[in-house]
Amino acid sequence: MRAVVFASEGTLVLQDRPEPKPGFKEVLIETAAVGICGTDAHVFDGEFEGTVFPLVPGHEATGTVVALGEGCDTSINKLAVGDHVAINPSTVCGECEFCLNGKNNLCRSWNGLGVVASDGASQERFVAPLANVFKLKPDTDLHLAALIEPLACSIRGWDQLPRRMGDHVLVYGAGTMGLLMAQLAPYAGAASVTVVDVNEGRLQVAADVGIQHRYTNADDADRDLWDVVIDCTGNVKAIEDGLKRLKPGASFQHFGVAATDAVAQYAPFRVYRDELSIGGSMAVLNSFGRAVEMFEAGAIKAAPMVSHSFSLDDYSDALTMFRAGTGRKLQIRPNDSESKVLL
Repeated sequence: MRAVVFASEGTLVLQDRPEPKPGFKEVLIETAAVGICGTDAHVFDGEFEGTVFPLVPGHEATGTVVALGEGCDTSINKLAVGDHVAINPSTVCGECEFCLNGKNNLCRSWNGLGVVASDGASQERFVAPLANVFKLKPDTDLHLAALIEPLACSIRGWDQLPRRMGDHVLVYGAGTMGLLMAQLAPYAGAASVTVVDVNEGRLQVAADVGIQHRYTNADDADRDLWDVVIDCTGNVKAIEDGLKRLKPGASFQHFGVAATDAVAQYAPFRVYRDELSIGGSMAVLNSFGRAVEMFEAGAIKAAPMVSHSFSLDDYSDALTMFRAGTGRKLQIRPNDSESKVLL
């Protein structure tokens, strides 16, 4: 069985490995699609806290159940060989203060498949805990459904925000996460949604998924201040620009993943005087099942978001293309023999 492996910081290899076997309450899955995202780049560069090399990347995954480990047949999560599934990559200890208080996404032993210390889905087959495997409808597009994991992260992001009717929302970044946060904004009550990205190509994707207000610079927008500003870039310049565009009483969210040593400047007096709320959103918390429901209900326009698929042989090309900001959502399809342009 073939797998992409981050052998060490900045080193990628393609390996032949024994097929994994599912243990107690584990599921063996044949990978259909795995999304490439900024977290993968941070992991590869050694910029993600806690990553243990060597590691098979890939945390935005879907696939088909191949085998069920012992104990799966007694679970309330009934799965069968042949089921189509999406996988929540977040695993936690279940015993620490944060897990026991319903904040397991803050678990100090948080371990994302393909992110920290457990292999992910950029291989022909992989193993996931039964509790993290969510069954899809037979007619759900198994490739587009790899967007469910980032959608679950986006739902968690909106769980953290005010979600008031009539708010005006500004989103920095028209990559996958920015587009998902922007598409969810009307469901959270937004009166208007504005997306800013320096990449004109990405703004075209924003148009294709229905975002009306799109700019390369927020100075060009038809308003100066917003009720909610969400950074989906992790870029310090974008963060600092967005913090200046908050109405009094507004909320700012760090949603994009910045480098661990990145530092942004802001005016503490203004945070005090205008009662600004500045917060973050980390991964998934009780939102994956809702993401499945919303995806299958058609809450997002998924088809315009995925532009290329890559075989395992071309993983490095996918990573290079992602860094260049070309294309739309890029996927690895480990069981495909060739890479494809989809849009």
